[in-house]
Amino acid sequence: MKRALILLAAAAGLDASSPTAWEMNTYQDFLKGRFQNVSLTRDGRLRLGPALDTLFSSDQPSIWSLAAGPDGSVYAGTGHHGRVFRIDTRGRSEIVFAAEQPEVFALAVDARGVVFAGTSPDGKVYRIEQGKAAEYFDPRSKYIWALRLAPDGALMVGTGDQGKIFRVTAAGKGEVCYETGQNHVTALAFDPAGRLLAGSEPNGILYRIEGPGKAFVLYDANLPEIRGILAGADGSVYIAAMGGGWAGRAGSPAGAGAVGQSGGVTTAVTTSITVEGAAQSGLEIKPKAEAPKPAQPAAAAPAPAPLVDLSGVEKSALYRIAPDHSIDTLWSSKEENVYDFALAGRDVVFSTDVRGRVWRLSADRKATLVAETNEGETTRLVPVAGGWLAASASAGKIFRLREEAAPAGTYESPVHDAGSVAKWGKLTWRDGAGRVAFRTRSGNSARPDRTWSEWSAPLTNPENAQVASPNARYVQWKAEFTGGGDPAEVDSASLAYLRQNNPPVVKSLSVNLQWAGVSPSKPASAQPSQGAAYSVTVTDTGEAGASTAAGTPTQTVVRAAEQQLLISWQAEDPDGDRLVYALYFRGEGEREWKSIRADLTESSLTLDGDALAGGRYLFRVTASDRLVNPGGSAREAELVGAPVLLDNTPPVVTPGAVRRTATGVEIGVQAADGISPLRRAECSVDAGPWFPVEAEDGVADSREERFRVRVETLAAGEHAIVIRVYDAAGNAGLARVLVR
Repeated sequence: MKRALILLAAAAGLDASSPTAWEMNTYQDFLKGRFQNVSLTRDGRLRLGPALDTLFSSDQPSIWSLAAGPDGSVYAGTGHHGRVFRIDTRGRSEIVFAAEQPEVFALAVDARGVVFAGTSPDGKVYRIEQGKAAEYFDPRSKYIWALRLAPDGALMVGTGDQGKIFRVTAAGKGEVCYETGQNHVTALAFDPAGRLLAGSEPNGILYRIEGPGKAFVLYDANLPEIRGILAGADGSVYIAAMGGGWAGRAGSPAGAGAVGQSGGVTTAVTTSITVEGAAQSGLEIKPKAEAPKPAQPAAAAPAPAPLVDLSGVEKSALYRIAPDHSIDTLWSSKEENVYDFALAGRDVVFSTDVRGRVWRLSADRKATLVAETNEGETTRLVPVAGGWLAASASAGKIFRLREEAAPAGTYESPVHDAGSVAKWGKLTWRDGAGRVAFRTRSGNSARPDRTWSEWSAPLTNPENAQVASPNARYVQWKAEFTGGGDPAEVDSASLAYLRQNNPPVVKSLSVNLQWAGVSPSKPASAQPSQGAAYSVTVTDTGEAGASTAAGTPTQTVVRAAEQQLLISWQAEDPDGDRLVYALYFRGEGEREWKSIRADLTESSLTLDGDALAGGRYLFRVTASDRLVNPGGSAREAELVGAPVLLDNTPPVVTPGAVRRTATGVEIGVQAADGISPLRRAECSVDAGPWFPVEAEDGVADSREERFRVRVETLAAGEHAIVIRVYDAAGNAGLARVLVR
């Protein structure tokens, strides 16, 4: 049914006189809109989603890390002022730690509520208990990306830029557990057997640490960064990997890194969270090709990484590694970066950077868009009683996503461009429960702003809802869902409209002289010249023709080609309508246009070169879309070309008396043309080479000119001298003088 609607809409848009239907009925169609407490299923159905509200606003640029405490409170590590907040279940907050370093990328909370915070750059691990913070461990590394509490109570620390993992057992007591050889250890977790799992960058390697200095590579991903790790109860390992397209965002405020208190910039930001007894994921935000650069108190910010166009390249993916080490790709995207994820039974819930989206991936790999925070990157996702907490990197907020459906929600469609000002028809939709109301608005700017109309009154009849928004080029609709009873769903919406018929545009009109049978596309060398318009054939067979009493017959000289007038034009229609043309001419001094041809469907016309007498002419072409538009709405355009001088007659050349000189002869020549000015003269003696002849006044530029032919050396005997004069149209007039 949906496919049939799409084909119908496409057919309707062929002619400007026919209504067009803007159809939205697929998952990809709806994904382009904006969601507020509305979810989108993989089969393209809009329905009420979980309730989403703001639990906490940090007034910090970013929240990089979250960790849930045993009492139900949550801790948030922020940038770019290095704060750790404690937020209770009612959203009340307090600052429990203010670091000297600008970023808190990693947090962990043990079973007693003791908080461990990793600061960067050139940071340390701090232990926070009952509002008091003390330095716990200094790894002497630039970055602390991940913290994880081991089953035996030890704290595992993942660092960069040397890619080391430390095991810390007490304040100031820590040792290197494993050196990955990578730049960064970006995520840590433990499998059900108590073995440490570690993800790295820039080669995207997942390690299983099996002892001091000993590891097994579980997976070498195609993407450069292992962003998060989760261990399933069945022994499976889930990982989130990221890489494609990140280097191109290195210059953005949210993606470039942390802005320190001094104003310096780091080009990498990462976070990790830990809850005692639960495996959580890690997060890193940094260019994949460069090591991070720390903020320096007195130094200027480093130049951003060069932009790299990685459009069409896989940006991120979710993988499942089975206990037998087989790899299964659960989800991948070329548009979105996955930042964090968690397990919900057999489903995977994950967050991305596009409008702060939260997705739910079912066991059969159907992804449902659960919610949009519309606050940039959703960097952290933590399960709590009754739902989820989602943290935003670009707004420094924590959102609460409840398990129960919201009482109401809205979905805003993308803006639709009708191509020109349009008259809106009816809006129809399919709503199984009948508890959805639609509103529309329109405007003539590509993005909705104050110049757009207000949202219309609600439309509630899905079969006959006339759009009341003003005629305009752009339109948008909004669906308002209400809860209660059976869930309301919308799986298609169609808005009919009729575009304003736009007039054609005639862009050019040209008139050219060509030879009959010669294509204008052929090179000039293939066309006969003005001086070679005749041909003579002579044979040596002795059979020139039958003899008569009058003697041998004279051979006929045949002209090779006739001249034609090629009139061509270029026209187009903004609506893509088929055009029909009419061509007119008017001579100099005439008042009325004369029709040459009407109802032309081609954009050129060829006339006999002699159809119009010599003179100055104007040509006009009109273009009309009446073939596909009713008479009242058909539009027409015209163009008058530049004046054209047609001259088919050669100059008249009149030689004067021959005056002999000491060695040759001198001949005065009078030449005149009734239409065009003369341009040049030349002479040939006894069919020899042509040589130029100068005008007596020095310049050949008038319709009447005098020339003086001088032949300096002339042998005794009879000679034939030919004088040839050209006008501006290329016509040649000739005269022959016999000298004895």
